[in-house]
Amino acid sequence: MSRVLHIGIDDTDSPRGGCTTYIAALLVEKFSRMGLTFIDYPNLVRLNPNVPWKTRGNGAVCLRVTGAAEPLEEAKKSTMETVEKEADLECAGTDPGIVFYEGRRLPEEFQGFAKRTIQDVVTQKQASSLIKKFGAEAFAFKEGRGVIGALAAVGENLRGDHTYEFITYRTHKSLGTPRRVDKASVLRMDEKTRGITFNNVNADDGRILITPRGPDPILYGIRGEYPETVREAGSMIVAQEEVERWAIFRTNQGTDAHLRRIRGIRRVRPYSPVVVRGIVSSMPRTIQGGHVILAISDSTGSVDCAAYEPTKEFRNVVRRLIPGDMVEVYGGGRPAFSTRPLTINLEKIRIMHLGKNVVHESPFCRNCGKRMKSMGRSKGYRCPKCGQRDPKAEKLLSEVERDVSLGLHIPPPRAQRHLTKPLSRYGIEKTGLAVAPREPWHYP
Repeated sequence: MSRVLHIGIDDTDSPRGGCTTYIAALLVEKFSRMGLTFIDYPNLVRLNPNVPWKTRGNGAVCLRVTGAAEPLEEAKKSTMETVEKEADLECAGTDPGIVFYEGRRLPEEFQGFAKRTIQDVVTQKQASSLIKKFGAEAFAFKEGRGVIGALAAVGENLRGDHTYEFITYRTHKSLGTPRRVDKASVLRMDEKTRGITFNNVNADDGRILITPRGPDPILYGIRGEYPETVREAGSMIVAQEEVERWAIFRTNQGTDAHLRRIRGIRRVRPYSPVVVRGIVSSMPRTIQGGHVILAISDSTGSVDCAAYEPTKEFRNVVRRLIPGDMVEVYGGGRPAFSTRPLTINLEKIRIMHLGKNVVHESPFCRNCGKRMKSMGRSKGYRCPKCGQRDPKAEKLLSEVERDVSLGLHIPPPRAQRHLTKPLSRYGIEKTGLAVAPREPWHYP
């Protein structure tokens, strides 16, 4: 009788290289040769992007396979050997973890743990307790912090909104060299698939976004709504270097899965991604580095919100807000440090109500129509052109049209997190269960 095995893996990469999805791609090929059947595409689960100990993309993976007892045991052994070989174990802070769980149904506690790992901060002790309670197996390398993400990947079965990513990998000889992908082919692909793929190109400056810039083995990745969509888009790209292998992942990228709506600013916590409403309480200010700080408040408290320099034009939206505007902010809590208070790092902002921008202006001269100038406090005004004086004249109140619109505002794609839902995905969210992969979904 066939059994179902869930294999979670996390924290195998480092700033020097490596990639957890690459290990997953290697295992996909090995498991296929063993005769195991995949009940879902490999799951790529992005975890809370605000925790200070995260890996580069903070992504864990889970492989879900079915088969007889003997090949499943072989799969476990192969997983251990592959992680030990491919993980950057010599790098401080790289602490891989593996979790094996057998069962057709996942415990609800695993699913709850996954949600907390994506939206909040959890501990290794909490992960170990659940692993022991439900008879899962865990293997920790070095400090083993990766066990947290590995269990979260097992528990996050992507029943809610999800997307897909087609990922290609470089050969070993290409690692460390600039990635070579034909830009024109990326632009053609983006134009043809726009709306069903996302974040391929940065619209503001034409920067290609499908190729990462780090030392990892990924050549390019294309994100989209369906596996067939990303596979077709991937086939349009002209790679100018050899592609070693590729695979399609089902993922929570581009879904806002990390954001949690809270009631009251006082509930904002360090490292936790939140959605919260407030009233702009002071004029935005620009600080060193070009970052823009916005203060908002409600009946429970106040908090600073930061739009950082890489968000470019998005900062101008924030700059145009004034006290009295009502906004809904989306982002992660950055802890207080020295003289810096607890701050929400803005990922997007929804402007819900704009107040009136009333300004005080000098009156016009009744004689020649020129704008007058003050003669001093309570002394009235004098026309600089004709000399006309009016000791009783007062400033005029006028409303200035606001140069900002209601609605949702998001930074350009180049400044978005993996989990941030782009504007193009609003209204096309989907739910679903595990999907048996449709060939071809990996190579070789």
